[in-house]
Amino acid sequence: MQKNVGGLDKIVRLGAGLGLLGFAVLSDSPAHAWGYLGVVPLLTAALGYCPLYSLIGLNTSPAKR
Repeated sequence: MQKNVGGLDKIVRLGAGLGLLGFAVLSDSPAHAWGYLGVVPLLTAALGYCPLYSLIGLNTSPAKR
């Protein structure tokens, strides 16, 4: 598993993940369960690896490519 998620990408993923989880926890909407999908961007940011990026050949990491 080679890292393929860069710095700015991680920040965006963290924001999106926290926003979605916040929606899941704080919302009274029937759709609040969808907010738990925020775990996915949080995990990919924490690990620095995105399986989808590997499939499409994208790499935003500044590490040696």
